[in-house]
Amino acid sequence: MRIISGIFKGKKIERPQDNKTRPLKDLTKESIFNILTHSNKFKINLTESKVLDLFSGVGSFGIECLSRGAKNVIFVENYSEVLKILKKNLNNLKCNSVYKIIEKNIYDNFFFKNLETDFDIIFLDPPYKETKIEIIFKAIKESEILSENGIIIMHRHKKEEEILIPGFEIIEKKTYGISKILFFSFLK
Repeated sequence: MRIISGIFKGKKIERPQDNKTRPLKDLTKESIFNILTHSNKFKINLTESKVLDLFSGVGSFGIECLSRGAKNVIFVENYSEVLKILKKNLNNLKCNSVYKIIEKNIYDNFFFKNLETDFDIIFLDPPYKETKIEIIFKAIKESEILSENGIIIMHRHKKEEEILIPGFEIIEKKTYGISKILFFSFLK
């Protein structure tokens, strides 16, 4: 895995040795950023964006955002084995970018309420078998951490049933191999 574009283009991203973590494949990641850059369905300026990378794993998505000039990235991960790799990947960049790692379970009631900013992009990459997705969306909405024109990008297995989330709409959907990428915004 490598960083695709930006100031860290070409740098390697370490990946875990176990199979409990499923890093975002480069092709899927590149496709997400092409949509972010070129879609007319939403207006995201990555260089002005604040990004929340939930279930961040080794940090592939958030690091790509940093490389492309995101204003701020918060990585959220609680699996200790992959946290070591995330920290190593960020340290290897030797960057002055503004980022933070939160080592918490996102299902803790207080988690979203304690975030002190709103986000333009929330990337959600839970384990494929994760069933509590609606709880996360509800917490995002109640805590008001998604900016008015912000988007949520969710990475799922292509066979996973799509869920309709009250207050949100799917504005873009793409399938790449076994992956499905869904782009959500507030229901207009």
